[in-house]
Amino acid sequence: MRDEADRLEQRWIQELHQEYRRGRRSQRRLVTGVQTAILLLLFVLWEIAGRMKWIDVLLFSYPSKIFTQIGKDAISGELWGHVGVTVGETIAGFLLGTLLGTLLAVLIWWSPFLSKVLDPYMVVFNSMPKVALGPIFIVMFGAGFTAILMTTLSIIVIITTLVVYNSFQEVDSNLIKVVRTFGGSRRDTFQKVILPASFPAIVSTLKVNVGMAWIGVIVGEFLVAKNGLGYLIIYGFQVFNFTLVMSSLLIIAIVATLMYQAVVYVEHRLLSGRPHR
Repeated sequence: MRDEADRLEQRWIQELHQEYRRGRRSQRRLVTGVQTAILLLLFVLWEIAGRMKWIDVLLFSYPSKIFTQIGKDAISGELWGHVGVTVGETIAGFLLGTLLGTLLAVLIWWSPFLSKVLDPYMVVFNSMPKVALGPIFIVMFGAGFTAILMTTLSIIVIITTLVVYNSFQEVDSNLIKVVRTFGGSRRDTFQKVILPASFPAIVSTLKVNVGMAWIGVIVGEFLVAKNGLGYLIIYGFQVFNFTLVMSSLLIIAIVATLMYQAVVYVEHRLLSGRPHR
């Protein structure tokens, strides 16, 4: 009788879990459907406003012209080189900036003295307009990939360092005391308490860094590039081809969204097995 009761209880729990998952899937589909409907509605209203001359089409264009521009550039092959350059620069800045920022956060956590020394400098550097550093990077590294990468790193590294370091500081002090009570070293404290507890914050920082990487690369391309999506935007302004400008912005939005969703997927896979705090 007891075995039968256990089987019934397990079956009941499984049915509840399946019902919960169905509800989650249904909610995700509903959210996706509403998001898609809103996006389509905005494009339709934009198209109508452009064709009815409710907006200045010279400045704002409208979707059919933008998609025609994208299709023409894609068929000619001109578009892919620009997209490839910008995406490559963005991924390089994103990965390297996140890595360097995380390592710097670990370094200043490891050395309280270094943390006190660097704290005001990081705050000041983070408050500086990074566009102003662009000409300096151009003079130092030349008008090319390195200058764009350094502009991107100047945006990502400090933000990553501050966010990750603050997550280290917010770890429950009682957990740290337990490790030290049992004779754990600073390395043990970091490996067994600080890093595991901060891992969700580190992974979530990737989401922020996607946007920061795009900002850094586009700003860098505004200043020095002769190809890339940032170059197309500047060129479009110079020749008053605002359809080219808007098409470049739309491509940036699409690729940035794909990168963000890739980060969300990685986050889900890495954190799905972790218990909720």
